[in-house]
Amino acid sequence: MTYPTGTKPGLGHFGSFSRGVTPEQAKNIEALGYGAVWVGGSPPAELDWVEPLLEQTTRLQVATGIVNIWTAAAKPVSESFHRIEHAYPSRFLLGIGVGHPEAQAEYRKPYDALVDYLDQLDEQGVPVNRRVVAALGPRVLKLAARRSAGAHPYLTTPEHTAQARKLIGPSALLAPEHKVVLTTDAEKARAIGRKALDIYFNLTNYVSNWKRLGFTDEDVARPGSDRLIDALIAYGTVDAIAARLNEHLDAGADHVAIQVLTGPDHLVPALAELAGPLGLAPKG
Repeated sequence: MTYPTGTKPGLGHFGSFSRGVTPEQAKNIEALGYGAVWVGGSPPAELDWVEPLLEQTTRLQVATGIVNIWTAAAKPVSESFHRIEHAYPSRFLLGIGVGHPEAQAEYRKPYDALVDYLDQLDEQGVPVNRRVVAALGPRVLKLAARRSAGAHPYLTTPEHTAQARKLIGPSALLAPEHKVVLTTDAEKARAIGRKALDIYFNLTNYVSNWKRLGFTDEDVARPGSDRLIDALIAYGTVDAIAARLNEHLDAGADHVAIQVLTGPDHLVPALAELAGPLGLAPKG
């Protein structure tokens, strides 16, 4: 079924995406006015790191970006969801995805496996409006709109956001991730961006998606053209970075998950610098 209008998770316009976040960082991110923290990687099914983040915050949404369907079975993930939901109602968003064939030896028929996983989540009573699907291509984007709250595209551009919104319709959640480097030095930003993107040049899902967006073989060959890096990594003044992130909202996104590339120690300071230009109001 299509996700009902008006019942999207309340993530706010902007959130943080990182490979890990401490409860204290989560508390500070909430205080800056961000609506969610997305935690990347492929966490184990227990999800025992979620409650400490929710315990230290009051309104912040915590989302997985993403649980890998090949490494975390649906039943224990569902049990974790219900445990978290019971303690912190409507504050945890379960993001799931199929990962990459290059990284998973048992990777077979990913679309069918994703459908099966969603079926199992249904059987275990995980609500449609408390889960999202990592999606890039048209087929999975449409599946995300039918079978979950919506889509969480990773490593994309506002042009992809516009295309995705047309595919999934107005009712589904669209929450892309975008990487940022707070520097006005283009060469420094590109060097940091290329280091962060290095692994993705070997992953078919991303390379294929970039080509669908009009990037050439030369653009997507390691280490990536300046054109590609500049499209995927926002840098410059804080106002310029904020303007780039807002392009996703203008293109139809509901929420943008901001990934700061300069390390965990810079996460909260960078988000603090961006909060004002993004129009966020500190929470008391």
